[in-house]
Amino acid sequence: MTRHNILLIAAATCAWSASAFAHATLETKEAAIGGSYKAIVKIGHGCEGTATLKMRVQIPEGVISVKPMPKAGWTVETTTGAYAKPYKYYRRDLSEGVKEIVWTGKLLDEHYDEFAFASYLTDSLVAGTTIYFPVTQECEKGAHRWVEIPAAGQDAHALKSPAPGLRLTAAAAKSAATPSYKIGALVLDAPWIRATPGGAKVAGGYVRISNTGAEADRLVGGTFPLAAAVEVHEMGMTDGVMKMRSLPNGLEIKPSASVDLKPGGYHLMFQQLKSALKEGQTIKGTLVFEKAGTVEVEYRVLPIGSAGAGGSHSHH
Repeated sequence: MTRHNILLIAAATCAWSASAFAHATLETKEAAIGGSYKAIVKIGHGCEGTATLKMRVQIPEGVISVKPMPKAGWTVETTTGAYAKPYKYYRRDLSEGVKEIVWTGKLLDEHYDEFAFASYLTDSLVAGTTIYFPVTQECEKGAHRWVEIPAAGQDAHALKSPAPGLRLTAAAAKSAATPSYKIGALVLDAPWIRATPGGAKVAGGYVRISNTGAEADRLVGGTFPLAAAVEVHEMGMTDGVMKMRSLPNGLEIKPSASVDLKPGGYHLMFQQLKSALKEGQTIKGTLVFEKAGTVEVEYRVLPIGSAGAGGSHSHH
């Protein structure tokens, strides 16, 4: 390859990189339907050399439960409206939600920043297609409107001001071995425990609890045949050190909300184990709630160090 050709390729690569960075883009450009999605909109410059003062992001139909992430030095507002139809969301029907997010602050032209929000991609969306989040960037002088959506068969790269696009993939297959339990207004999904090495006297238990009712309830404990006691604990930072503490009053499950008991956060602590817990076992136990009462569940024992049973959503 000649030096001339190398220079041409390098110049083309630089031009493409600069062009890509010049647009408003999504950091994660692909996600599965039927699950949570954290959108991060990247902004690399202002308008005509002036600072960005306002960022508007429009939310497409089928993207629900949108919650913007606050930014230091910026105010955030949302505009809500009715969805085209109700959507099932954790055993509830949502008929309205956030349609636009507006951040107001100041981002100098020579600086770069990101604007994030959590959301849920409903299964009404079609795998293999792309949805778009139109972005308007208002500056001290002028504005950029990244709002163009390609027509069928058109290459988005051919557009002057393309809206950030998200490619949709098929929903992850749900395992038949992730049971769900219901007691009163509470729904418990996929209880599991980490396997333990021989001689271990404690083990961590995890579950997702959703409250579909109008009143709060509280997880206060439970029973387990291979443990002397089941306590509710929390992991958290104290003076820069990760520490675990017992929650003697239990864990509140607020109405119309969900709580994930998971490694590194809220969890069950099985005390004074009578024997080791082995990967692949299924063991029945109970969970006790202040109002709903006692429910029998079956825990799956997952590998030592496992991160979770899968299928849960973490943007609550």
